[in-house]
Amino acid sequence: MSLKRLADREPPVAFSFEFFPPKSEEMEDQLWRAIRRLEPLAPTFVSVTYGAGGSTRDRTHATVKRIVEETRLRPAAHLTCVAAPRADVDGVIGDYWKAGVRHIVALRGDMPDPAAPYSAHAQGYQSTPELIEGIRRVAPFEISVSAYPEKHPDSSSLDVDIALLKRKIEAGATRAITQFAFECEAVARFRDRVARAGVFVPIVPGLMPTTNFTGVKRMAARCGTHVPDWLVRLYDGLENDLDSRKVVAAAVLAEQVEQLQALGFSQFHFYTLNQAELTYAVCRMLGIVPVAPDREAVA
Repeated sequence: MSLKRLADREPPVAFSFEFFPPKSEEMEDQLWRAIRRLEPLAPTFVSVTYGAGGSTRDRTHATVKRIVEETRLRPAAHLTCVAAPRADVDGVIGDYWKAGVRHIVALRGDMPDPAAPYSAHAQGYQSTPELIEGIRRVAPFEISVSAYPEKHPDSSSLDVDIALLKRKIEAGATRAITQFAFECEAVARFRDRVARAGVFVPIVPGLMPTTNFTGVKRMAARCGTHVPDWLVRLYDGLENDLDSRKVVAAAVLAEQVEQLQALGFSQFHFYTLNQAELTYAVCRMLGIVPVAPDREAVA
């Protein structure tokens, strides 16, 4: 990594942040500290996740509604089609539109029991393309979807994943945000395979901070992300050294962005985990600076 090269590059064309809805009053405070810290950077949008089986539906809705009412940010609400009939999902979609939300991240979703295989609700949307078509029937939302550069764990092959992504785009999605990956070349190869398959939408790398490396390894195992040996070695012996892990995590994330920019990516999605400092620091390294309200209004 070269901080000089980072500083000399043009800032990303677009960037976004992801938050998750709080489960407690303390976590609510942490979330809003993160939102206020990152808001001045004027991201393209911020997304708010949706728990397995729709378990955080009310908290997700409350969070995006508050973002609409109290900030200058453009929220994108996650929405899944698991464990709910179509009428209920359509009701959530309509409520988002009424709350002023204009962007949805449409996902298949996970079962309430993480160990259970995926099964669509008998009266629900059977797939993400069907969900996207349902969203389009309710209101003209902007729609983002997910993509898996290293193959979805439930998929038989990457070709099957790309064919599904193509159906999502044909149904009306306009952007694909990737699952986090640490091998930048794998993300670039996926982008190129998607283009060869005739899918021409932005493939936006999802970037995961590695400060809690033990937790990241658990997430990676669940979603099929390869954790390279070099990354394991960086964190070896730092299990009880949070300060050092923070420094390492910032360097890893900044280097990943530098490598992805060299591979032709100019849009990025930061999984903040509701902790803003690392994301803020890396954005500053990328040349992303706070935007004053009056300057934004003029723009």
